[in-house]
Amino acid sequence: QVKPVESGGGSVQAGGSLRLSCAVPGYMYRGRCMAWFRQAPGKEREGVAHVYTGGGRAYYSDSVKGRFTIAEDNDSNTLYLQMNSLKVEDTAMYICATRLSVTACPRTLENLDDFPYWGQGTQVTVSS
Repeated sequence: QVKPVESGGGSVQAGGSLRLSCAVPGYMYRGRCMAWFRQAPGKEREGVAHVYTGGGRAYYSDSVKGRFTIAEDNDSNTLYLQMNSLKVEDTAMYICATRLSVTACPRTLENLDDFPYWGQGTQVTVSS
């Protein structure tokens, strides 16, 4: 069973930072596409960032580019999302997703079906 487990969410004031973690126990982590999505109440799930693990280039949505950074710890099979300069509009449930395919990441994160394995999410709340 491939089950991402997220942690690190919380409440922070605008301008602050948080670091989210995504661990996938028992999973062959390297050479997979892993992604971060977020979903705010009443809104559709949207892609935030993704990377082909093991040294691939990370890609970011325009809304977070320059503020969020993906990092990997290959020893612990953990993916991180460093979020700086947080804005109120970043408030959402942040969800990690992955897939077993060893092919490259999809060009965009528009098709949620590209990722069959999802975590439960971790809540990020940014206040003004």
